[in-house]
Amino acid sequence: MNILVCISSVPDTTSKINFTDNNTKFDSNGIQFVINPYDEFGLTRAMILKESTDGKVTVITVGDTTVEPVMRKALAIGANDAVRINMVPVDSYSVALEISNYIKQNNFDIIIAGRESIDYNGGAVPAMIAEMTDLPFVNACIGLEIDGDNAKLVREIDGGKEMISCSLPMVLGGQKGLVLESDLRIPNMRGIMQSRTKPLSVLEPTSSNTYSSTVSFAKPEEKGSCKLVDASNVPELVNLLHNEAKVI
Repeated sequence: MNILVCISSVPDTTSKINFTDNNTKFDSNGIQFVINPYDEFGLTRAMILKESTDGKVTVITVGDTTVEPVMRKALAIGANDAVRINMVPVDSYSVALEISNYIKQNNFDIIIAGRESIDYNGGAVPAMIAEMTDLPFVNACIGLEIDGDNAKLVREIDGGKEMISCSLPMVLGGQKGLVLESDLRIPNMRGIMQSRTKPLSVLEPTSSNTYSSTVSFAKPEEKGSCKLVDASNVPELVNLLHNEAKVI
């Protein structure tokens, strides 16, 4: 089985976010970058499929040289090779277009991506890839099993789960639940050493078309102060809700 995993390099969730150039650009100074968590669930599922089918896993991302440490981590986890499209991602369309062009030139049984990246939360790239490659697409997947040329999937829906059968090849948008958090893999020393010799191909972009641009960023308002009221002091609570919060 030939598996392609789309990964992105995102700020660690504990990072303090700031912007530069009049709030039009993300300030990456001092930021620790990691594999997008949704992508990491997909990568782990791909590794499990690889080991059960004697398959191959390729990871792909769109970015400049700064994303290569994250790609090397994916290789250390067990991916066979990596592909970097040499351009700074500007919007979802340009990212999906470059990955789709690569897919069209290669034969993959399944393309796995996270349902969204945790930095911009666009949630558009996997669906765009499916449209551009004319492949079936299932999003918000929390379960995946392969049975010959078919995939049996479980996806999260509002208030429940949906079971789907889909023919391969296909595009999958994964999320937490695709594997257990305890199944996520930490590179060991052997994997780290092997990752240094695994191929990391750099390809030039095929197009420069973009259809959106960032106007500005704004942080959410800081949370207001909080007053604590003793549980037995109901009159004080009612007074504050009526006269200060004005909600009753």
